[in-house]
Amino acid sequence: MSAQTRENTSARRERLLGDEPGAFAVARFVRVTPQKARRVADLIRGASVDEAVATLQFAPQAVSENFLKLVLSAVANAENTEDLDAADLIVSQVMVDEGPTMKRWRPRAKGAANRILKRTSHLTVVVTPANTKGA
Repeated sequence: MSAQTRENTSARRERLLGDEPGAFAVARFVRVTPQKARRVADLIRGASVDEAVATLQFAPQAVSENFLKLVLSAVANAENTEDLDAADLIVSQVMVDEGPTMKRWRPRAKGAANRILKRTSHLTVVVTPANTKGA
C-alpha cells in the first residue's frame, strides 16, 4: 500500500515518514535510562536490518533485547502494511526519548532519605527501503 492510497495516516507516521515508504515500531515506558538506550541505538542506526538484528542478538546490554523486538516488529509492519521486502530494508531512524521518571526514597543514616530516580524511555525504530533516503 503506497502513501497515496492510504486514507488516514497518523500524526506520528506523518512526522516520522511523511509520504516515503517505510514502517515504524514504538515501545513506550521501557524501564531503562535514555542514556543507556542511546548507546545501543547508535549501534544500529543506518544499518541494514540483517546487520542490526545480528548486532542486537550479541550485544551485552539489556536494552538490546527491546531494540531487537522493535526492529523485528518494524520489519513485520513494513512487510504486512506496505508490501516491502525485508531484505532491502535499512534502519533509517532510531529515537530514544525520555519517559516519566519514578521517584523513590531510600532510607539513610540518622533519619535521612536519599532520592532514587527510576528513569524510563520511549524507543522508536523506523525502517525504510534502502533505495530511498531516510529522514
